[in-house]
Amino acid sequence: MAGTAPHRHVVLGRVHGLFGVRGWVKVYSYTRPAEAILDYDRWWIGNEGARRCYQVVDGRVQGKTLVARLADDDGQPLPDRDAAVELLDLDIAVERADMPDPEPGEYYWFDLIGLKVVTVDDIDLGQVKAMMETGANDVLVVQGDRERLIPLVVDEYVMSVDLEAGVMTVDWDPDF
Repeated sequence: MAGTAPHRHVVLGRVHGLFGVRGWVKVYSYTRPAEAILDYDRWWIGNEGARRCYQVVDGRVQGKTLVARLADDDGQPLPDRDAAVELLDLDIAVERADMPDPEPGEYYWFDLIGLKVVTVDDIDLGQVKAMMETGANDVLVVQGDRERLIPLVVDEYVMSVDLEAGVMTVDWDPDF
């Protein structure tokens, strides 16, 4: 299992600290809820192009943080703090194929990044460059001739999403 993975990886968190002396790591999760990252049996830890697979042996909420015990490609848990220190500040990714399919009308943010955005009148607004989380709803950051912020509200502003074609159709005034 060592080496780089041939599959598409999705970054779900980061190793941000050490926990104890027995090889446990602290995890910062980008998932909602945060502990959902612990639902995956295998994590690919590293950076783009250089990731190594680890098995998640154990994980839990510890106070206000998440901690995990990992095993290497031989199935042996990291023995101590020195072994875990090599993982500090590295991304935690999972294979896209291991993620559950979203419910109809729901999307993973990473699937939306890069989509071409057109209005219902077929006016090109640009591409989804980023996403923002707000209290009311998520917001698409669309970069074209200028930056636009479009609420990700399906059937009100977002009329359709075609991931295969790479196009999102929105009901949005291009002058806004």
